[in-house]
Amino acid sequence: MAPTSLLHRTAGHKPALALFSALAAAWVFLLVALGAFTTSIGAGMAFPDWPLSNGSLNPSGWLTDLSMFAEHSHRLSAGMMTALTIILAAWLWRTEARAWLRRLSYFAVGLVVAQAVVGGLRVLYDSVEVRVVDTSLGQLFAMLHACLAQAMACALIAIAASCSGAWITRPLPVGRRVRRAGVACCVLLFAQLGVGAVVRHSFAGLAIPTFPWSTPGGGLLPGEWSFRVGIQFAHRAMACVLAAAVLGFALAVWRDRAAPIAMRAGASVLVGLLALQILLGAAIVLTLRSASTTTGHVLVGAVTLATAFWLTWLAHRDAMERAPAP
Repeated sequence: MAPTSLLHRTAGHKPALALFSALAAAWVFLLVALGAFTTSIGAGMAFPDWPLSNGSLNPSGWLTDLSMFAEHSHRLSAGMMTALTIILAAWLWRTEARAWLRRLSYFAVGLVVAQAVVGGLRVLYDSVEVRVVDTSLGQLFAMLHACLAQAMACALIAIAASCSGAWITRPLPVGRRVRRAGVACCVLLFAQLGVGAVVRHSFAGLAIPTFPWSTPGGGLLPGEWSFRVGIQFAHRAMACVLAAAVLGFALAVWRDRAAPIAMRAGASVLVGLLALQILLGAAIVLTLRSASTTTGHVLVGAVTLATAFWLTWLAHRDAMERAPAP
């Protein structure tokens, strides 16, 4: 450990650190988009080895083959994400006085390492079948990989928000109702994205081939049930619950007199993202899982969670800043 005299820790606004943390938070969405596109075109196993691609950091032909390009670009962007997260944690350790923020950055490093390892296991165990869910062990790791990506996005959003000048200089005394509604909304969104990951990686995207009803005759419930039908139906049912939760959260923000204009605008954006996500979900069925539509659905889902989490994190700003010093 470096001597205390070599550390210059303060809790004030550091513009360069704030910019870098925002860059790291933005990068995770590029990673999510590349991962979603790779899965959508079935390129997750374009290379059967890991951590190298065909034994190389620059495999032959990856710039001209779409599947190889998608998977290798995803791996390269993941490497950049790891570097950005480690640099951010080191920067915070060196300069940040708030112990809880330093610990959050260490947690983000743990997440990005776990994400990389799980991504590798997805490749290495793809051939091991799990009959109970009619998929492979590699696909189960892919589901976990997708969930860890959402957690990583939230951690980096929290760090970036906490490094911003507005966070440091402006108290946000919003009411308990906003905080509770935000936490409930984030929990439901994360659960929905987890269910969506199971849908994608168990190949259940078209298990119910009609929308919005579950049968061609307009039935609410599917005519026949299987694991894939059940998980697809659960995804649709959860979307209805989420719609109510997001609208309730937005109303709580709009009605809270202490909520600043940024939070009110964010609540409006959240409602818009919800509507777009529902439309993209319908379009997946109508376009028979178009790669671009499916990728957009995954990306908008991640942005929706990030927006809800950002609002919820802001609502807890005062409680975080009152955390005792180490």
